[in-house]
Amino acid sequence: MNEIKQQLYTGERALFGSRDLKITDCVFDRGESPLKESRNIELTGSLFRWKYPLWYCSHVKADNCTWFEMARAGVWYTSDIAVNNAVIQAPKNFRRSSGISLTDVAFTDAKETLWTCNDVKLTNVSVANGDYFAMNCSDMEVDGLTLDGNYSFDGVKRAVIHNSRLLTKDAFWNSEDITVYDSFISGEYLGWNSKNLTLVNCTIESLQGMCYIDNLVMKNCKLINTTLAFEYSNVDAEISSKIDSVFNPGSGTIRAAEIGELIIEKDKIDPAKTKIVCYAIGATEDRPEWLR
Repeated sequence: MNEIKQQLYTGERALFGSRDLKITDCVFDRGESPLKESRNIELTGSLFRWKYPLWYCSHVKADNCTWFEMARAGVWYTSDIAVNNAVIQAPKNFRRSSGISLTDVAFTDAKETLWTCNDVKLTNVSVANGDYFAMNCSDMEVDGLTLDGNYSFDGVKRAVIHNSRLLTKDAFWNSEDITVYDSFISGEYLGWNSKNLTLVNCTIESLQGMCYIDNLVMKNCKLINTTLAFEYSNVDAEISSKIDSVFNPGSGTIRAAEIGELIIEKDKIDPAKTKIVCYAIGATEDRPEWLR
């Protein structure tokens, strides 16, 4: 492979269509699409300061690189890219791409990031300002994700998440075949309109969480400050803590150490379709508070 070191590039498409190239300690400043349509590229210690640096590329490795704020929409329509030890300030990164591996990556402004991508692996990734993170992705493997941003994983299909901390309202809406292990999730309206959502050894805080779900499975989970849970969901839940309130579950089984309030509207659901296994139910109501 040819190698380029310590160069400053400006202007449109500075290294357009490059092949078999090592790029070390270089800076890509003003000038769009510097590496568009490139193949077999290895980047080390390089800086992206302007828009659209890696579009329509394939077979890219980027180590210890930085995407600054104006390097927005950085990786689109690209396949087989591995990014390690990076800081990415720019929003709207990774769109309609495949074969993505991100390890030890920090996104500081991740709005509209990782959209409509497939075959995605995230390891020790931190995400700030991550509204709509990973929307409509598929086939994801996630371990050690720290996420601060609402509406995450909307429309995602086939994802496995481990050891993560997610501060996110409306997570996993419209998703299918998601499994989350050993993680903490805080956010209102968790999982609405999803299918095949499984939570294992998780701690969850949520207002009206886990509602409108087709096949919700929870194993050894804790629910803290969680109210109006399971509305119209088909649920098999094993909760090791107190649930503050359960509201109109659709069907299935709920096992809990304690339920503060069980609200069942018999004109809305058939109570016989849900088995409640709990010997400490504080109150049973036939209407939610706002209708009493």
